[in-house]
Amino acid sequence: MIPALILAFALLVVLPVMFIITGGVIAVVLGQSLAKEGEYLNEGSELLDLNV
Repeated sequence: MIPALILAFALLVVLPVMFIITGGVIAVVLGQSLAKEGEYLNEGSELLDLNV
């Protein structure tokens, strides 16, 4: 009975939290890398000064 409760806890609590945290980390890394790439590719553009 205890192993079933541990498995249920892992499936209902631990895994969703891990997926949410992992998704957040991936979003931060992707957002930062795309922002840096955009700044690099548009270096010298007057529009970058307007982007605050």
